[in-house]
Parts: sequence; structure tokens; C-alpha cells
Amino acid sequence: MADSATAGASRGRGFGRGRGRGGPRRGGRRGEEKNEWVPVTKLGRLVKANKIKSIEEIYLFSLPIKEYQIVDYFLPKLTDQVMKIMPVQKQTTAGQRTRFKAFVVIGDENGHVGLGVKCAKEVATAIRGGIILAKLSIIPVRRGYWGSNLGEPHTVPCKVTGRCGSVMARLVPAPRGTGIVASPTAKRVLQLAGINDCYTSSRGSTRTLGNFVKATFAAIGNTYGFLTPDLWEETEFVKGPYQEFSDFLAQKQRK
Repeated sequence: MADSATAGASRGRGFGRGRGRGGPRRGGRRGEEKNEWVPVTKLGRLVKANKIKSIEEIYLFSLPIKEYQIVDYFLPKLTDQVMKIMPVQKQTTAGQRTRFKAFVVIGDENGHVGLGVKCAKEVATAIRGGIILAKLSIIPVRRGYWGSNLGEPHTVPCKVTGRCGSVMARLVPAPRGTGIVASPTAKRVLQLAGINDCYTSSRGSTRTLGNFVKATFAAIGNTYGFLTPDLWEETEFVKGPYQEFSDFLAQKQRK
């Protein structure tokens, strides 16, 4: 018996069948394999195959983005900002269940901005989920001029309004050099959107930061809702990516 114990100790194990928790582990961590993005949607396959050159082509045909890696592919220099983390509770028979709700705004300060709201049991999980949802909801921002159209666009093209709950947020064009005249919450959202000069006006319960951020985000999204005279030119209809690359999508994807 002592000899068997000694033999087992020499092999790095004790008694038993030899499949204990101890002993050397075969293989390392497989984190490197998970880093490679394997697209699961048709749009993702086209993006990874470099068939779509820019994110503006996706917006042109109103294609839904279901994978956040598509946004990372086209916009690698995104900045995220956690606007607020608030606890929310649900009454159950066993007591109150507390979770955390995170409001995250993401943007590249050059015409793209997104808003994500996520609720989770832990703060870190809520923030990670909010960043992913913000990437999936990213929208283009239309910028314009105040007065003469000299230089780069610097403000909103016209007066736009967004609503959420009782909050109404209004964006007004401002002269170059004015800056963003807004509360810290709305100012940060406009900065991430790439707007340099803007007046703002708000009504309602703006202390409810979640509704205030959503109203500001809705106002920014409405900038492309106006058909101004410079967009009156007749556009030619072209094939969408799904039609143009139908033969590529018909091929069986290699796993």
C-alpha cells in the first residue's frame, strides 16, 4: 500500500482513479480563438469580406446592424461615456430584487453617435451591455452651417426637437465659435456627435437624466428627417448589397 502511494506521489497524484483536480492541465486557454470575429449575418459576411467599403453604405440602404463588430470594423476610434448608473428594484414574493441600469453614449466626435441602455445584476455587466447596445444603435449625424457655408459644417442644419416622456430637447443652430450652450449632459452627447456650436432649449423634468439623454439623442437623429433644398436632386436607384453580392452570399460559409 505504501508502495502504491509512493508511486502515485511520484506521478503527481494520490489515491483514486487518477482524474483528480490536481496534476498538469493539458492545453492552454483558448482566448486567442475567441478574438476572431465569425459573422453570423449576411451583412457581417459582406463586411468581413470587404464587399462594403463604409458604414454610410449601410445607412444608405437602411440595413439593420445586428452585430456590434460591424461598427468596430468601420469606426475603430469610438469613445464611450457612462452618463448615469441607477439602481432599479422589482418587488417579488421573496423581497426586492435590485439591479443596476446604465446609460451609455458612444461616438467618434465626427458625425456618429449612439445610445445604449442596459439593466443587469452587476454594474460592470450593465456597462458592457450598454456599450454593445450603443454600438448597435449608432446613427449618422447631419451637420450644417449658420449663415454662410464657409469651412467645415459645425452646427445642426436647422432647429430640431426630440421628446421622451415629459422632456423636450430642442437644438438651435449657432454661429461659429459659440460653442455648445447646454447642460453638461446634453453637451457631452453633442460633443460625441461632432457638433461644435449649438444652442439648446429644454422643457419638462430634465432631472430625469435617462429621459433627457433620450430626448437629446432623438433630436440629433431628427437632423436627417428634413428634406432641405440641397437634397432635392434626383437620385439614381442602385442595387442594394444583398442584391449586388447575392452570388457571394449564396456560397456556403466555411466554419
